[in-house]
Amino acid sequence: MLSHKKSLDILRKTNALLEGHFILSSGLHSPKYIQCAKLMSYPHLAEKICKSLANKIKKNFKKIDLILAPAIGGIIIGYEIGRILKKETIFCERVSGKFNLRRGFKIKKGSRVLIVEDVITTGKSSMECVKLIKKNNAKLLGFASIINRSNKKDLKIKRKIISQLKIEVPSYKRTNLPSDLKLLPITTPGSRFIK
Repeated sequence: MLSHKKSLDILRKTNALLEGHFILSSGLHSPKYIQCAKLMSYPHLAEKICKSLANKIKKNFKKIDLILAPAIGGIIIGYEIGRILKKETIFCERVSGKFNLRRGFKIKKGSRVLIVEDVITTGKSSMECVKLIKKNNAKLLGFASIINRSNKKDLKIKRKIISQLKIEVPSYKRTNLPSDLKLLPITTPGSRFIK
């Protein structure tokens, strides 16, 4: 398995983890920004991270029937983990604001389902996936992600999250910025701001 340090090195090398002064999609300010799509643009490096995560998953979940990934961030991660573990992998996508199974994807009754994401922050997307699992009378095994950047206060998931990395990403209101962050130029990254 990859060490925490080697995993961080890969994230920095691929610009999946940036450090500076960022305005997050929530409107809060942070000295760190995570964009796993950048990691996925280097498949030879992403493969190392995914293999390490797959090994952790194998140790924690003995029998997986299906991997479910939320679109769009979880699709490639779910696919790669499914490929490594040789498990069927599907994804759900938003239709009128709610996750649905489309494209002929099904969750079989009684199947044991693992939710796989790129980054878990609050767990909102994962918990929406749980509704699909319950609706199809299947069993939720648990949650896995490349990065777990959740904090106990905002996390909606009450089970253990298996992740390659646990990263603290502090965030601040504009009126409460630390003095060192105030000195850095502001960047507004993220897919919500892409034109």
